[in-house]
Amino acid sequence: MMLHARSLEALPGIRHAFFTREGGVSDGLYASLNAGFGSGDDQDRVAENRARMAAAVGVAPENLLSAIQIHSADVIVAERPWTAAGRPKLDAIVTRTPGLAVCASTADCGPVLFADPQAGVVGAAHAGWRGALGGVTDATIAAMETLGASRKTIVAAIGPMIRQPNYEIGPEVKALFVAQDPGHARFFAPGRDDREMLDLAGYIAARLEAAGLGAIEDLGRCTYADEDLFYSYRRATHRREPDYGRHVNAIALVP
Repeated sequence: MMLHARSLEALPGIRHAFFTREGGVSDGLYASLNAGFGSGDDQDRVAENRARMAAAVGVAPENLLSAIQIHSADVIVAERPWTAAGRPKLDAIVTRTPGLAVCASTADCGPVLFADPQAGVVGAAHAGWRGALGGVTDATIAAMETLGASRKTIVAAIGPMIRQPNYEIGPEVKALFVAQDPGHARFFAPGRDDREMLDLAGYIAARLEAAGLGAIEDLGRCTYADEDLFYSYRRATHRREPDYGRHVNAIALVP
């Protein structure tokens, strides 16, 4: 039903989970733990799935907080729950409020969970290539610092996402990365024709390392390759399927 990062699991007062597609009530394309408000799944089933996930990280269902993600570097500090209809449009959430689980929703993009156990601050970021290149992880760290966190004591974990062997992009995307820093060419490998294979996880890890965090862990799982455990937007697109499920990756401060 869920995966854990050892580095986060060892921290007192913090619960987290990178949820897989197992353990829910949805069926068909969405089987079974689909958390996507924006999917075509039955919304009562989505609500039940999210309630199960909330229970797994020790919070009330209404306190499982996710956003409408727009591939930005925008961050919000969560101090109280919001409704599904009132979700903000952004890509990272941080909090120091116990009982709130901040989430990143994914179906190939990179989820990154953050925690500073000394300051009692956690965060979640959704890092597709646009958001990662735009600095969503740096923005999340900066927002955590405004709440009292220190990057030297922040632990970050990169969850399941599409990995380089399956992440084909166009040369225009590589050009954007290389324009930011010529050294970023190391995150690309030749694909078919003029296509490139992007190591997005490697790029995210490098951004986290450059930020000077206390510890960084990568679970190393590929959403595209492992159909039994993960939804994948790109896999669904390649198969011309009409929709796909969404994962939740959550972290919370608990008593």
